[in-house]
Amino acid sequence: MGIATTSDGAGVAVVTIDFPPVNALPVQGWFDLGEALRAAGRDPNTHVVVLRAEGRGFCAGVDIKEIQRADGHHALIGANRGCADAFAGVYDCAVPVVVAVQGFCLGGGIGLVGNADIVIAADDATFGLPEVDRGALGAATHLSRLVPQHLMRALYYTAGTVDAHTLHQHGSVYRVVPRADLDQTALAVAAQIAAKDTRIIRRAKEAINGIDPQDVHRSYRFEQGFTFELNLAGVSDEHRQAFVDSLAR
Repeated sequence: MGIATTSDGAGVAVVTIDFPPVNALPVQGWFDLGEALRAAGRDPNTHVVVLRAEGRGFCAGVDIKEIQRADGHHALIGANRGCADAFAGVYDCAVPVVVAVQGFCLGGGIGLVGNADIVIAADDATFGLPEVDRGALGAATHLSRLVPQHLMRALYYTAGTVDAHTLHQHGSVYRVVPRADLDQTALAVAAQIAAKDTRIIRRAKEAINGIDPQDVHRSYRFEQGFTFELNLAGVSDEHRQAFVDSLAR
């Protein structure tokens, strides 16, 4: 359980998220994920990374129960910084990151997927940001990399979800496959990249990031500032606690 990295010996590193039951990551889990991605990219034997998850869904975002159990705001601050660190780990990884998504991809999961280079999705995958229902803001930066602006706004304000087939139509999901074929498909795409000259692919990743029209790091941290404002006003705690209470019923 946690974050694990394996290698196939042919240039493909696989980073796996495993936090049962729904892959809601604790604070340390986000930092561990960011470091695992950066470490994989630093390894000269790694040509490409596949980011995947165990369980019925890819990622349910932050562990809200952990935040509510903690005294003060240190867990909230840790979660915000941890998410920023993990999202940056995907974006700044020195090699391309192929992400394999099954089931639900929510909250922080959108941050990971939106910063990835290639998205492979199972045909049961859904994507969304429930942030406004949890008293938080964030990852509109990353959702806007997956869908057009007005759809992003509609999904953000309604806390709605969109399926993998819709994202495929928008071009943000590369392939949609049966769930049983998800890992195999992601690894096959990764193998195509791994077969290239890694010196060129690494420069290609750097170059593509360099011409990105959006500074994803600054944009996301700007969003997070409004989450802190809601916390200072007591709004966020009210909604987080209501969510935790609903799980106990």
